[in-house]
Amino acid sequence: MIRTERFKGLEEKIGYTFTNKRTLALAMTHSSYANEQRGRRKANNERLEFLGDAVLEVTISDYVFREYPGYNEGRLTKLRSSLVCEYTLAICARDVELGKYLLLSRGEDATGGRERDSILSDAFEALIGAIYLDGGMDRARTFIHTHLLKDVEDKSLFYDAKTILQEMVQAGPDPRLEYVLTREAGPDHNKEFTVEAKIGGKTYAIGKGKTKKGAEQIAAYQTILLLKKRRR
Repeated sequence: MIRTERFKGLEEKIGYTFTNKRTLALAMTHSSYANEQRGRRKANNERLEFLGDAVLEVTISDYVFREYPGYNEGRLTKLRSSLVCEYTLAICARDVELGKYLLLSRGEDATGGRERDSILSDAFEALIGAIYLDGGMDRARTFIHTHLLKDVEDKSLFYDAKTILQEMVQAGPDPRLEYVLTREAGPDHNKEFTVEAKIGGKTYAIGKGKTKKGAEQIAAYQTILLLKKRRR
């Protein structure tokens, strides 16, 4: 049986105390860990992730609809996509140190699973689903608004990051922007690409993703944030 007191620190981080601690434990149980438990029920967080995804979708849709009355459907869709994408959710998961509390198999843990965007984003959605089950829609909505709907202006840049960065660079002193693939690792069905975003030959940010295009987008986004920070 999982010792639920191990998640006390997470409850403090997210500002929500579970009535049913087992629901929180389940949200933190990755399929690799469940499959490693021989002779026991192999429950994992995938069903909670499914539920949390739905709660997240309606909450974000409601938020952008109300907060951006001048946006048409296309702009609303882009904004929502930026806010609920894997990379954004992984950032939010890191903000509450979610990786520290995940239950992973020994193999997944040893290969960096606690920092993998896909695992973190899925766990974040599972956590939303768990809060919804334990405390209802209002508590889940509060959690999303507190931990995801901050820095919306920055997060909204993710969807069109490469285009936005290109425009920023062209307006600067050196218009040379390039993305350099520096690493390609893993089997064909689960590759990870590492890309550097360079301006005028200088590396500004590094992106990692399941595709080269995805890695470029992350590198572009991180470069945008860096440039904005320098200009403040």
